[in-house]
Amino acid sequence: MIYKIRIILDAHEDIFRDVEIEAHNSMEEFHNTIAQSFGFLGNEMASFYTCDENWKQDEEIALFDMNENGSDLRLMNETYLEDILTEKTPKLIYVYDFLNMWTFFVELADIVEEEPGRSYPNVLFSFGELPESPPERKFEAENTSIDFDDTFDNYDDLDFDENWN
Repeated sequence: MIYKIRIILDAHEDIFRDVEIEAHNSMEEFHNTIAQSFGFLGNEMASFYTCDENWKQDEEIALFDMNENGSDLRLMNETYLEDILTEKTPKLIYVYDFLNMWTFFVELADIVEEEPGRSYPNVLFSFGELPESPPERKFEAENTSIDFDDTFDNYDDLDFDENWN
């Protein structure tokens, strides 16, 4: 089976690639396809993340396990596209280069039969150019109800012994 997948850069401008790839390919092969289709060298750390229909991030699938003692972390070279991306779970988040945090939304668009004579993976459509640097992120606190100034005004109420040593 062939997966038709759209990979969209998380940016204000429309920048995406539509690719075809064999369902039995590893996530590492898919990572290489994405990196090449956007013009990356592919030599930076990257991870896929499973997510729900609202793009809420869940389980990581990493390129390498950086833990010294090993871990339960799923690795790209041991995980296959057809086991992760399905009609019931058609979305992934892909992060390339953890220093720059290039972030992409990945979505399964269609599953089709292999066409004889066509080589895969295949870039079907390319729209937009990758900017020189990744789009900036604005992180907002979920709970902004804490008033730190109020806490410091009531310093005497904190039950803290200033002369502890």
